[in-house]
This record gives sequence, C-alpha cells and structure tokens, in this order.
Amino acid sequence: MVLNNHFQYTLTISLVVYNTNEEILMPLINSINQIKIPVKLIVIDNSDRPNLQLFFENTDAHYVFNNNNLGYGKAHNKAIEIGKSLAPFHLIVNPDVVINLDCVENGINFLKQHLNVGLLMPKVLYPNGQIQHLCKLLPTPFNLIFRRFIPKSVSNSFKKSLNEYELLNKDYNKKMFLNNLSGCFMLIPHEVLNKTGKFDENFFMYLEDTDLSRRISAVYEAVYLPSISIIHNYEKGSYKNKKLLLYHIKSAIYYFNKWGWFFDKERIVKNKKVLQQVQD
Repeated sequence: MVLNNHFQYTLTISLVVYNTNEEILMPLINSINQIKIPVKLIVIDNSDRPNLQLFFENTDAHYVFNNNNLGYGKAHNKAIEIGKSLAPFHLIVNPDVVINLDCVENGINFLKQHLNVGLLMPKVLYPNGQIQHLCKLLPTPFNLIFRRFIPKSVSNSFKKSLNEYELLNKDYNKKMFLNNLSGCFMLIPHEVLNKTGKFDENFFMYLEDTDLSRRISAVYEAVYLPSISIIHNYEKGSYKNKKLLLYHIKSAIYYFNKWGWFFDKERIVKNKKVLQQVQD
C-alpha cells in the first residue's frame, strides 16, 4: 500500500442519515470536531425531506440530499466516491456513534504502521461502558436464524454455538484478526476500497458490512483494535420494526446465495483460523 502527500485531508468520513434529527447527530458531530487531523465529513441524506440541510450549511460538511432512500451501502458508496480524491483514509460511521478522544488519530497511525491491514474496528462500548460483542465469525444460516427468531428458552440449547459465533467467551481486550467486523465504525484506506470494491449495493440494509469485511480480509488483514474505542447506541432496529426485519431477511438470503448456504468451504476455513487465533 502506497501513501502519498497530495491529499487535502487525512481522512474523509461518510455519514448516512435517514429522517435523523439533530439531537441524535450532535454527539457524533461534536466528537468529530475534536479530531486533531484534517477531516472532511460527507453526509448522504436518504430522507424524503432535506430537514438537515440548514444544519449542515453551518458546518464544513459536504451535504448531499438524495430525495430517495438509496440504502445504507449505496449511500456510503456515494460518499466514498466523493472522498477518494480528498484523503488517503476513509471512515464509515453510524449516526448513533460517539468517537472517543484520539480514537481516529491512533487508528490511522496503526494503519500507517501496518500496511497489510485494510480494515480497522475499535472496541465498541454501550453508553454505560459495557462492551458490545460485535466481533463475529462469518455467519451460517443457523447463526442468523437462532439468534433472531428462536426464543431464548429454546435457543439456550444452541448457546455454545451462538457464543462461538459472537466470540462471547473471548477476550475483547485483545487485538483480533477477523473476517466479520461491524459497519458502525470501519476505518479503511481508500486504496483498499479501490482494490477490493466498495459495498455491494444489492444489500439494501444489513450484512453489507459482513460482505465488505469478508472481501477485504481476503486480500488484507481486518483487525479489531481494543486500544481505541467508541460509544455506540446500538438499537437492534430489526428486532422492533417489521420493515427493517424484512430488509434483514432479504439481505441474509442474498448473502447466502452469494457466498453459499451450507457448503461454504471458505467460511469453514476462515472461521477455524479465527477460533485458533483467539484461543484463551
């Protein structure tokens, strides 16, 4: 990976919003303003009304109103395309995130020192300080079905398998090399996205981060780095909203059609390698 100095910024940040109010965004915007390196925020608004246009006019952000819900991945791709000539690094971030002090700066320094790493995710915390277990193996159909649809009283029979999928018994204070990282915060060199491709736009919402992580980790290392951290107000929207649940189901079908349902040899090899690496 070759880094040069002709860029105007060190980092571009893509933020996709959909009928999001200013109160939700302010903690994230305030934390972005604390970043000490030159950054350019690119906001892609998928809402049906440009309610945030005036809000972002008073900032240095690049604001794009779509007047149409493009979906999560397609909207981020639009921002990535805008940002690739502006900075060597790109951050994909959710609206409900707060970036802790020096997280971005230390993350970029890590990428500069480890040119074999193409994707970085920090430790992710709930607002109360508890760890979110967002490091996962590549999913099987059973993982997603049992995790989402089977009642806890029944799914307890499969608890060992589910715990293994979410690496619940592993030390989340140790660095891990993985193939499936959360899209709530993905720090990636633009050069990596040029090589591996951006989000697969056939995913409207959900599992596009798993797909991108998997493709990046086939060429580079994808790393969970717990020495840096963010706060994430994780809502699990598809557990509460039937429309979001439908998006989740459609994405899962597309994902397994693409990579394999029960005979995904690559998944078996990659998951085995992760489990061997993270043995306590």
